[in-house]
Amino acid sequence: MSRREPFYLMSLSCGVVVLAFILLPLVELLTAPSPAMLRETLQDKNVFLAIRLSICTAAAAAGISFIVGTPLAYLLARSHFRGKHLIEAIIDLPIVIPHPVVGIAILGVAGKNHWLGQMLAELGIRIMGSTTGIITVLTFVGIPFYINTLKSGIEAVSPRLENVSRSLGAPMWSTFFRITFPLAWRSVLAGLIMCCARAISEFGAVVVIAYHPMIAPVLIYERYEAYGLNYSQPVAVWLVLVCLTLFLLLRILTLPGKKAA
Repeated sequence: MSRREPFYLMSLSCGVVVLAFILLPLVELLTAPSPAMLRETLQDKNVFLAIRLSICTAAAAAGISFIVGTPLAYLLARSHFRGKHLIEAIIDLPIVIPHPVVGIAILGVAGKNHWLGQMLAELGIRIMGSTTGIITVLTFVGIPFYINTLKSGIEAVSPRLENVSRSLGAPMWSTFFRITFPLAWRSVLAGLIMCCARAISEFGAVVVIAYHPMIAPVLIYERYEAYGLNYSQPVAVWLVLVCLTLFLLLRILTLPGKKAA
């Protein structure tokens, strides 16, 4: 495409508008607190614990998504069956459901008036106001990103490689872990990062299930409501930096040249 063509100039102009729309608020956010304020904020025990809890619970949600989502992603990538599109639509539902609705829905089945909630209570598992509840919410909103990312990665692996392995007598488990998984490992990591990044930013559903213990987005909201921008901005900066690090890792993992044979 010639750089003098009107379409190129229009595309470039739109790109500048989009980048400015994204960057201006973020640059203002990142530059508003002074370095001294950022250091002081990170030394605040409540801030440190909230950020650490956000990272740990998001990592736990990604781990759960890996365990239960990997087999399903493989099934969806390799199988064609009646109802497949319905299953894929159900998996995508947490992406489009309003966040407070997610919390209300989970609370509806985990509350004392539901048989599942009663069973969990008898087992000593508490969802409301607990770290377990936070992980449950973060897994709910993050697992679609892991499954969809891994599904695309497995689809990029040639089924012929698996067929050769199976024809040589290798069982399905061995074929998956020796052939498919090593070739799709970048998609696994990318899916985990996407899941973790989505989970670490969740607020609306978490605040319904567990205001305490307090994760970073809830702490940011509380400080903004109580003290205004000056006290909430430094915490927000640290959370943005964590998310930025995750997405930089994602971009590095998805650099050209990862495509499987």
